[in-house]
Amino acid sequence: MNNVYVVGAGATPVAEHYERSLADLASQAVRAAFAQVPGLDTRRVGAVYVANALGEIMASQSQMGAYLAAAVGLSGVPALRVEAAGASGGVALHQAAQAVASGACEVALVIGAEKVTDRLDGALEATLALATDSEAEALQGVTLTSQWAMLMRRYMHEHGYAAEAFAPFPVNAHANAAKNPQALYRFGISADKYRKAGQIASPLNMLDCSSVADGAAALIIASEGIARELPGTRVRLAGTAIASDTPALGARRDPLDLLAARASAHVALGRAHLGLGDVHVLELSDPHGIAAALALEAIGFYERGSAPRHAADGAITTSGRTPLATAGGFKARGDIAGASGVYQVVELLRQLRGEAGPTQVGDARVAMAQCLGGVGSTAATSVLIGES
Repeated sequence: MNNVYVVGAGATPVAEHYERSLADLASQAVRAAFAQVPGLDTRRVGAVYVANALGEIMASQSQMGAYLAAAVGLSGVPALRVEAAGASGGVALHQAAQAVASGACEVALVIGAEKVTDRLDGALEATLALATDSEAEALQGVTLTSQWAMLMRRYMHEHGYAAEAFAPFPVNAHANAAKNPQALYRFGISADKYRKAGQIASPLNMLDCSSVADGAAALIIASEGIARELPGTRVRLAGTAIASDTPALGARRDPLDLLAARASAHVALGRAHLGLGDVHVLELSDPHGIAAALALEAIGFYERGSAPRHAADGAITTSGRTPLATAGGFKARGDIAGASGVYQVVELLRQLRGEAGPTQVGDARVAMAQCLGGVGSTAATSVLIGES
């Protein structure tokens, strides 16, 4: 298999883009990605992979591959839509990487796009709940937020935490988002504000729940030959992997163990010939502190039951052992549903190129992105390496 590189990336701000269409947002992101590689002609794109989870209901659009390929000026290019709930972006990137690595094409374009704010919150919650087991859970009124709340309650019971122990996760996310001009929530919060916030689904409160919003991001994936034609730091997509678990939370033997998160991370690292200790900066699915904690523990960065303590000690800050959510994460950058995994890699590309500004992680050379579909039913992990 051939080496694969991420040579360009672009994204729109995450916001309530009431006045803009899904096609308009995607076009802006693709233009921004190609602006980073002015020597690369769009006619060299051999495949388009669109990450979108909610299009049929929230944007009244199917055939998203053909629709957005045409919108960005790539009609005639093979294009398809990838859907895996919140893991859609990572799965689309995995598919693009496989296409380039196999030699099926030299350049592939990944587009992550969602448009949700034209619909009422009730419709959005019902649509997001389809990432659960619809027959056993969603039809009974269970939502993704309520499932994470149940996991948080169980975690607190097993490990003796109060809800306040999860405050470092959103506090860190907001501190970083305040420095990100593309973030949805560009303001800081304190642990005291977290404690006083109103409940959403106890023990999850308003400051520990992300907001799903509109946005689009794009990545240009290329072969080593093309990457070497381009100036600047090269970023190699050294390993990608996908794993799955049963969508029904109640059917899992141990709901606090995110099996798919662990499996996909370890396979991706193995393909990159790296270990956990080699990773310098992380992007995880962190719509709530409990989601970040469970992922960190499942992957193996921290022992079970210890992630909140490490977060309180500063481990997830830009100078910590596992820098997390350097652009604000799901909580403060905003949750873009199926596009979130693409946004994650846009941020990690900035980190590996040394372009992250005030949230730059020192000497970052290896990065990991992981996005989850549902409550860890699908996990897609990507490992990136910055090369001189």
